Amino acid sequence: MQARVHVMLKAGVLDPQGEAVRHALGAMGFDGVKGVRQGKVIDLELAEGSTEADVRRMCEKLLANTVIESFTIEMA
Repeated sequence: MQARVHVMLKAGVLDPQGEAVRHALGAMGFDGVKGVRQGKVIDLELAEGSTEADVRRMCEKLLANTVIESFTIEMA
């Protein structure tokens, strides 16, 4: 069983990495980029019987800083 977790900074939280990417793209001639938000993807290989609730607890305890980050879970 697999799960994919997408972690992103919450709206309103400054994203210095995203801003650096936006600036670099502008310097490379990609002037149409108005903003960039950078996040992370975490792929988990889980034991059979694991649930989305299990993954949610993993996110809340370790994988995401829920004060400044939000996350979504895809189970497969």
